[in-house]
Amino acid sequence: MSSIAAAPAAEPKPLYTSLFVQVLAALILGIILGMVVPDFAISLKILSDAFLKLISMIVAPIVFCVVVHGIAGAGDLKKVGRVGVKALIYFEVMTTVALVVGLILAYLFGPGHGMNIDPSTLDAKALNTYADNAHKLQGGGIGSFLLNVIPTTSFDALSRNDVLQVLFFAVLFGVGLALVGGEKGKLVTSIIDAASTVLFRVMGLIVRIAPLGVLGAVAYTVGKYGVGSLKQLVSLVALFYVSVGIFVLGVLGGVMALAGINILKFLAYLREELTIVLATASSDAVLPQIMKKLERMGVKDSVVGLVIPTGYSFNLDAFSIYLTLAVVFIAQATNTPLSFGDLLLVLGVSLITSKGAHGVPGSAIVILAATLNAVPSIPAIGLVLVLSVDWFIGMARAVGNLTGNCVATVVVAAWEGDLDREKAAKVLDGGELVDVTAG
Repeated sequence: MSSIAAAPAAEPKPLYTSLFVQVLAALILGIILGMVVPDFAISLKILSDAFLKLISMIVAPIVFCVVVHGIAGAGDLKKVGRVGVKALIYFEVMTTVALVVGLILAYLFGPGHGMNIDPSTLDAKALNTYADNAHKLQGGGIGSFLLNVIPTTSFDALSRNDVLQVLFFAVLFGVGLALVGGEKGKLVTSIIDAASTVLFRVMGLIVRIAPLGVLGAVAYTVGKYGVGSLKQLVSLVALFYVSVGIFVLGVLGGVMALAGINILKFLAYLREELTIVLATASSDAVLPQIMKKLERMGVKDSVVGLVIPTGYSFNLDAFSIYLTLAVVFIAQATNTPLSFGDLLLVLGVSLITSKGAHGVPGSAIVILAATLNAVPSIPAIGLVLVLSVDWFIGMARAVGNLTGNCVATVVVAAWEGDLDREKAAKVLDGGELVDVTAG
């Protein structure tokens, strides 16, 4: 007889205790403050900066722990390799689709047409920092990129929050731990698991102050730029939001349907996390909660521990849409004609430069600069045009990236046979199962 039973109906909690409601209230208050007292609203940016800094402080060690535990816990290295290969295949297919979606929509709607911007009139100083980072990122091309994945020391990678380098070391450490096995291997694995539990609890404490981070971020943005100052670029922002919506509901929704999951129910299940990401324009804040929720709905923990952290660097769907959309927008705004060869070059370069964008300061602008530097026909100085709206675009970009990674995890789990479909259906329908023998 199964010890799994439906959870009894719990007493409804007051609305104000819901993190979702608190974040929503903070978002609305931030908009009001930004419009009514812009100077004060701009000073609230410290709340957002502090919140994101707290998140940044703990992301790298969490990624290390979950990847190591995911590999060592899986036991069978052949299975780990199989899951990894499937995940990378899925990542590349979805990234390519996302790049093409951005390209097609940019040509269909032409958001940059009619702006008639002369590149010589743009302020190059605004791009100095991003250009420097782009040159560092590009370095000596693909060879330099691959070399930069290897950390100088493991502690250096952790201290700089370089997710790609942390992933590289974590995979090696996890494989080594799985090969050692025995009592020594179990001892280290249990320590990693315990450290992961503590880090998740710390992240839970940090996330409770997410409403303050949201308040500061939204108030600053509205107070700094206002609503009227963004009219010139509103079509680009609107088109990007529509593009992400089409990709999530159409492309990802279709993929989830093949796995037997309703995309709308899935999004509703993740609504609190997606709201936080939308308001803060950062998916780091919800990494532990997302992983726990995916495990709770029936995805095997070893798959979650491998796919989610890897996807943070290799599966940036919304970011890929933004790359091609922004490139074509800049070309249209500066009246730069693009040949079919230019478009193929943009697609090819974007497939490479989009990798490892997570964790790079000003990543969207940096990667876009790196992409444009490889396509000489488009004036890279056109990046100045998108700087002022990057935060607004970044909100949907972060939500799209996170959604894409969650979908990737479910799809890879279904592909591997590590998805409990019955449990997933009940959890998404609101009837989550509870083990009555636990605790």
